[in-house]
Amino acid sequence: MAYIQRARTTGDPADHQLARQALDRSLAIRPENNATALTGLGALAGAHHDFPEALKHGRAALEVDPYRAAALGVVADALTELGRYDEAFATVQKMVDLKPDAASYSRASYAWELRGETSRATEAMGRALDASYLPADSAFARLQLGQLALGAGDPDTAERHFAEGLRLVPGHPPLRVGLARVRAARGDLTGAAGEFRAVLAAVPEPAYVAELGDLLAAAGQRAEADREYTRARQAWAAETEGGHPPEADPVLFAADYRDPGALDAARRLYDRQPGIGGADAMGWALRAAGRPEEALRYADQALALGTRNPLTHYHRGMILFDLGRDADARADLETALRINPHFSVVHAPAARAALKR
Repeated sequence: MAYIQRARTTGDPADHQLARQALDRSLAIRPENNATALTGLGALAGAHHDFPEALKHGRAALEVDPYRAAALGVVADALTELGRYDEAFATVQKMVDLKPDAASYSRASYAWELRGETSRATEAMGRALDASYLPADSAFARLQLGQLALGAGDPDTAERHFAEGLRLVPGHPPLRVGLARVRAARGDLTGAAGEFRAVLAAVPEPAYVAELGDLLAAAGQRAEADREYTRARQAWAAETEGGHPPEADPVLFAADYRDPGALDAARRLYDRQPGIGGADAMGWALRAAGRPEEALRYADQALALGTRNPLTHYHRGMILFDLGRDADARADLETALRINPHFSVVHAPAARAALKR
C-alpha cells in the first residue's frame, strides 16, 4: 500500500510493480482470509483503471472483514467509475460512518462534486485536510481543493492550495500542473507551457503532453503544438498496445481532432465504464462522427446527476448547436463559461465563438 501511495505522489509506475510483488508475497504467506492483501489488490487494480477487478477484490476483502474502511474505499471508487452511483454513494456514507478520516472525507467530497454540490464538496475536502496527518495526504487534499477552486473559476484560491501542497510535497507533478493551469487561466500561456515542460521532463504523462499542445496552439505556435499532439498520440497508442484500459482523456482528444478510431475507443471506454466520464466521451465521439442525435442521449446521461463540469456542459452545448436547438445550446454554453470562463484554452474560446454564431 505504501508503494501504491508513492506512485500516486510521484507518478512513477515502477512502484506498481513493486506493490504487486509485495501483495503476491503477502498472499503466499497467508493465502486465505487475507483482507489486507485483497484490499491492496483492489487499490492496485483501481490505479490501473481496471474497475471491475477492483470491485471484485474490494468485495472479497469485505467478505473477510466487513469493517475494513480501506476496502470500502476500493469498492466505492470502483462503483463510482462504473457509473453505479446509488451504490457508490451509499458505500461512501458507510465508510464515513465507520471511519471519518481523510480517505473517507475525500470520497465524500467527490460524491458531492458529482452531484453538482461544489460548496459541500469543498467543505468535505476541507475536513479531509483537517484529518490528514501525513504530508502526502495533506498535499492530496490541497490538490483536490485547488482543482475545485479552479474548476469554479477562482484561480487565486486554487493557487494558494497548489502552492501549499507543493510546500508539503515539493515537485509533486499534479500540483505543478495545477499551478500551470492557474497561469493559463490568467493568460500567461508562456509561463504555463514552461511549467508543463518542466513536469513532462520528470513524468511523461500523455494527457499533459496534449495539454501542452493546447497551450501552444492557443499561443499561435501551431507547428510546435502539432509536434506535442503527435507525441501524445504515440504515447497513448503505446499504452493501448501494452494492454492499458481505455481512458477518457485520449478518447476526448481523438474526438476533438477527428482522429480515426475515436468512436471505437469511446465504445470500449463506455462498455467498461458507463459512468459520467464514459458517457461524456461517447457523446463527444458520436458528435465528431456526425451523429449528434445519438450523441445527445449520452450527453444527457453525463449531466444527469447535476454535475457542474464546464467541459461536459460545453460538449452538450455543441451537440445541441449541431442539432439546431439554439436556445438549449446557448444555455449549456453559457453555463460552461459561467462555471469557469477559463475552463480550456481551446474550448472556452470555441464556446464564445459558438454563442456569437
